Amino acid sequence: MSSTPRAQTGNAPVRQPARRRNYSESESEFEDAPPAVMAQRLKPLFPGESRSLSGIAMRAFCLGIALAASFITMAAILIFTDHPIWRAPFFLFSLALFHFLEFWTTAERNTLNAKIDSFLLTANWPSYAIAHATATLECLLVSVFFPNRSWTPLGLGPVLLAAGLVMTIGGQVIRSLAMLQAGASFNHLVQTRKAESHVLVTTGLYSVLRHPSYFGFFYWGLGTQLVLGNTFCFVAYALVLWKFFRDRTVTEEANLIVFFGDDYKEYRKRVGTMIPFVP
Repeated sequence: MSSTPRAQTGNAPVRQPARRRNYSESESEFEDAPPAVMAQRLKPLFPGESRSLSGIAMRAFCLGIALAASFITMAAILIFTDHPIWRAPFFLFSLALFHFLEFWTTAERNTLNAKIDSFLLTANWPSYAIAHATATLECLLVSVFFPNRSWTPLGLGPVLLAAGLVMTIGGQVIRSLAMLQAGASFNHLVQTRKAESHVLVTTGLYSVLRHPSYFGFFYWGLGTQLVLGNTFCFVAYALVLWKFFRDRTVTEEANLIVFFGDDYKEYRKRVGTMIPFVP
């Protein structure tokens, strides 16, 4: 659920991309290598390892099933009834899409760091799972026992629903784009040592948001609760997400100042986070 967004500065050295080897060259290397050497090279891809191909395939398959099932369920409820319980499968759809895109964006632009953990399915376990289970439960209980209730003042229910949809979709788009733009400089874990590929990103989304992936997830999370119509969980999500990102940026930016010195200090002065009370 987190990230380490960065991009290139004008002073950063320009590195030429390494020449891509074609398939025949790569296959030849493996065919000529002794079986023991080849097995050692490919060990991370074996079942039970951090980059297990079977593990990645199974998780992608399950997320695809969840995406399809939740979308079909949501559409059926909306088409054939006027019951507000459609919000629960919408939440499941949003979660499945989020976790798929976390892995896909990493695999697409930060391939060397793509692993099973990139799905973030067990991130901050078990608190993350408890939060989403509680949100789903609140929505289901209210939808079943109080289907016609509205806690929103002045008849603002439709407005808040629309705002929630915009925040959920917009937050997801911003987070995924931020990860793609940061490329190899992005990491789901706060980095304490500067990697060779780590450069300060200040273009694109990073020119207007200092931590666009955090911004995207913060408003995505709040947006899902508005769509669900959750009162308790909206407040809880707001407090927990705010504290999480406030504490994380303090730790992360201390490291970024060590990595990039005055360049990052100037960037921090120039660009804000746009997350309330996270300067």
